[in-house]
Order: sequence, then C-alpha cells, then structure tokens
Amino acid sequence: MDLDAVADELYGLRPEDFTAVRAARVAAARTAGDRALAERIGKLRRPSLSAWASNLLVREQPEQIEPLLTLGEALRQAHQDLDGAQLRARSRQQRRLISALSRQAGQLAANAGHPLSEGAQREIESTLHTVLADPEAAREWATGRLAKPLTATVGFPAAALPVKPRAAPAGRPRAAPAAEPRPARSAKPRTAPANPPPTRADKQRRERLDRARQEADEADAELRARRKEAANATRDVDQARKLAEQLRRHMDELSAELKRTEGEYEEARAAERKAHEDLRRTERRIREARRRAETAAAKVERLAQSAPG
Repeated sequence: MDLDAVADELYGLRPEDFTAVRAARVAAARTAGDRALAERIGKLRRPSLSAWASNLLVREQPEQIEPLLTLGEALRQAHQDLDGAQLRARSRQQRRLISALSRQAGQLAANAGHPLSEGAQREIESTLHTVLADPEAAREWATGRLAKPLTATVGFPAAALPVKPRAAPAGRPRAAPAAEPRPARSAKPRTAPANPPPTRADKQRRERLDRARQEADEADAELRARRKEAANATRDVDQARKLAEQLRRHMDELSAELKRTEGEYEEARAAERKAHEDLRRTERRIREARRRAETAAAKVERLAQSAPG
C-alpha cells in the first residue's frame, strides 16, 4: 500500500464513503507499522461536491482530458504572442468546451445520486478555466484527485483582449487592426491592472471562501442524507402502522371468535351437566327396575314351590 494508490482509491469514491475508507486505510497503515504513511493518508481531504464531480469527469471520460490540455496550451501561447485572431478563435472554443464539460460533469454527478447546485456548477467551470490558464493546475486536475475547486491566482485577460473588432467604427475596414504595434501596446497596460497580484488578504479571503464552500457542500450532502433517512423512517413507520392495523383487526376477529367459543363452551358444559343428571336418573331407574324384577322373580319361585304336585 502506498500513498498514490490510496489517494487514487479515495478520490474515486462517493463523497459520503470517503471518510470511512480513509480511516480504514489509516488504521491499516498503522497496523503495518508505517506511521508516516498513516499520517499522510490522514491528511487527505474529503473532496467538495464540485471537486468530486470534476474528478468523476476525469475518471469516467478520460478522452476529455487531452482536448482541454491542448486548448490550454494554445490559449497560453496565443496570449503570449498577443495573437488577436487566435485569441478570438480559441476563446470561442474555450467557451464551448467548458460549457460542454461542465454539463457532462453535472450529468455524471446527478446520475451518481448527487445533483449539483448552481454554486457547485460554477465551481466546476472555475476549475476548468483554471486548468486552461495554469499548466500546474492542469496536471493536478488530470490526476482526478481534486479535494477542492481550482482557482487561478493569475488567469487569462479574457475581458481585455488585444483586438476588439466589435468596438471599431462601422465604416473602418476590418483589416485596420492589423497594425501590430498599436494592439500590442494597448494590450499590455490593460492586462496588468485587470489581474493584480493577489495580496495576503486576498489569499486569506479565498481560503475562507474555499472552506465555507467545502462546509456548505458537506452540509448539503449531510442534509440530503438525513432527508433520505427521514424518508426511509417515514416509510418504515407507515409499514409498521399498516401491520399494526392488520394485527388489531386480526385480534378483534380472534376476540370475537373467543367470545363465540366461550359461549359454545358454556353451552357444552351445561349439556354435560344435564347429561350427567340424566345418567344418574337413568341409573336410579335401572336399579329400581332391577329390584322389582328380582322381587317378582322371587315371588314366582315361591308360588311355584307351594303349588300342589
């Protein structure tokens, strides 16, 4: 077991399974005597919902990685060369690709039982923009092991492209912007103020925002889990109530049957007592008839003996 294998496993799990499996891997590393590995595994952060969906996109559709990385290289080169035509073409391609990949990530997440909020969807788009702007971020995204959405500290000056044909006067020929020195000079001063270096306060605010988003995603996932538990509990209560009603009806039927049986039992006991009384009367009559028969037989015998020969 090594850190790469464990990280690859953990970030391929559903978010709700991450913590339990991470704890199991930490325990296994400790049992194996590798405390350093256990500590490093323990530091792996559970991914936010948007980061998990980004990882899912990379893992489920790896064929989408290369087009985005290739477009990022082309965009960075176009910005470096201040190539207005390339920038416009690549920017249109960028919008289409990011929109398509973001929708695919959202669909994959929904199919896996975790529909994304609008905020999470925006975080995926921000991650994809960062991948295009930052080669290091692109390599991190391509591993499929993001713990939080990526944000670029320095991005493309998309809002200040060196050439803006729509802003030119209507009567000016379209080829007029081809004078390269003037667009180059105008692009540079506009780019600098659009992307000032982040201050320490900016970084702290971004970290607080990332933590808040992480907590919000986890709370949202926890709420959905609790709602699912409540729905299951409600279903169990309904089933138990139906069973109780069936048993109560059955008990009422048995109670009525018991009452009928008790009445029949009392009638049978009364019939038994009457039969005993009839039997005793019959036995008395038999004894009386036997005595009368014996008396009559004795009388006949006496008379027969006293009669003349």
